[in-house]
Amino acid sequence: MNDHVTSDRARLLADFDREMREHARSDGPGVRVERTGDVVRQTGAAHDWNGVVWSSPDLDGPRADAAIAAQVAHCERLGCEEFEWKLYGHDRPGDLGARLLAAGFEAEEPETLLVAPVADLATAVRLPEGVRLRVVRGEADVELMARAHEQAFGSDWSRLRHQVLARLRQAPEHFVGVLAMAGDEPVSSARMELYPGTGFAGLWGGGTVAAWRGRGVYRALVAFRAGVAAERGCRYLQVDATEDSRPILQRLGFTALTTTTPYVYRPACP
Repeated sequence: MNDHVTSDRARLLADFDREMREHARSDGPGVRVERTGDVVRQTGAAHDWNGVVWSSPDLDGPRADAAIAAQVAHCERLGCEEFEWKLYGHDRPGDLGARLLAAGFEAEEPETLLVAPVADLATAVRLPEGVRLRVVRGEADVELMARAHEQAFGSDWSRLRHQVLARLRQAPEHFVGVLAMAGDEPVSSARMELYPGTGFAGLWGGGTVAAWRGRGVYRALVAFRAGVAAERGCRYLQVDATEDSRPILQRLGFTALTTTTPYVYRPACP
């Protein structure tokens, strides 16, 4: 990799760390983001995402242990069902993951942080025959999103359902949801979160039911959201990508910056 590419990646990662982590904005109504000691955390209701989004880049072992203990106490004091420490591959100290495990957190599957300049992305939507796009506008559409997600990923969407409904009702200008429909059936769903005050928007979801994979549905949903991001003046799109979507996104022009791993703390039941 040449020095220019390495420099661009370092600059993008620094921008992401500053705008999306250290100076994070709340991701929903009724949610607060605060800096406490060496971390920035988000706190909301039980159905919201609760966790640490940033930790100081000069964190050492003793300070890390103190910060972890403080967040565990915060979680238990609030009665959260779960609390996530979102750990990135370049976070310090180098054994932060091991320290989280020792404190009772559980590591989930790592993903790759990918970023692309919106201006570099294709926005032409090309769908396979028999598929059309439908913009998410109300509760019935959210139920279709839930059905597509649960069929594509095999996981429960109840918490996300609540979050998406809250966005549509209280901050629709910061949310874009889209469905790929084959007749009356949803075959894929995706969403985009816009973060006011930053140059970033985030792509989430995009899972496609098994029978429609490999036909360009996922790429079409990325292109549609890239077009909306361009219209809204966003500079960058960001994705936490699974290993299934990472190579597709890299072919579309996204650059891998680092990894991100959820470490989740779930208090023991009384």
